Amino acid sequence: MALTCRRTAVLAVAALVAAMPVGAQDASHPAPADTIPAGFGSLRRDEVAVSVQVQGLTIRAIPLDEQVIRTLAPDAYRALHALVASRSRALEGIRSRTGLAAVQAWHVAFFNAQQGEARYDPRGMQLRSGGRDFRPLDVIALVAGYDDGRLAQGRTADAIFVFDPAVQLGQPVTVTLAGVATDAWADVIPRVERERSAVWSRAAAARKP
Repeated sequence: MALTCRRTAVLAVAALVAAMPVGAQDASHPAPADTIPAGFGSLRRDEVAVSVQVQGLTIRAIPLDEQVIRTLAPDAYRALHALVASRSRALEGIRSRTGLAAVQAWHVAFFNAQQGEARYDPRGMQLRSGGRDFRPLDVIALVAGYDDGRLAQGRTADAIFVFDPAVQLGQPVTVTLAGVATDAWADVIPRVERERSAVWSRAAAARKP
C-alpha cells in the first residue's frame, strides 16, 4: 500500500511539473518546492531519451522538464538547462501566442550515420498522452539550415519541439519520430523516479556537517 501511494504521489508531481513553464527556474518563475535540487543527478542523456532509427538516421528526443533533466549528471544538466534559458524568449513568445499557461519543450536531435545525404522531416514528431494526440505547436531550430530537412553524413541537426503542457510526463507517452512510434518513455519513468529518490538522498547527505 505504501509503495502504491508513493508511486501515485510521484506521478501526480510529475504531471504537475510537466505543466510548468519550461526554463522557469528564475526569479520571476521560481521552481516548486518539490522540484529536486540541481547538481546531484547521475544519469546519462541516453537514459532519459527516447530514440528511434530509420535506416541510417538516428533520432533522439529528451523532454526538457526540470524534473527530468535534474536527474542527469551535472555537466549534462547544465548544458540542457542553459539551452532552455538561451531560448526562453522564443519559448515565451510561443506560449503567449497560443494563449497557454505554459509550454512543454523537447530537445530533438537527428544524426546521419549512413553514407551520403539523409532526409528528415523538420517537424516529424508527435506525442500521444492520455488518449490524445499532440503535434508540435512550433519548432525552434538550433542549427542553420535545419528547416531544409537534409543532413550530410556524420552531421547532426537539432531543434526544440514545443508542445502543449497537457502531455503528462509522469505517465506513458507514445512518441512518434519520423513516422516510427515507440513506447520507450514507459521504461524511462521508473528510472527517473529512482534517480529522483537518489538525488534527494545525495542532497541531504551533502547538507550534513
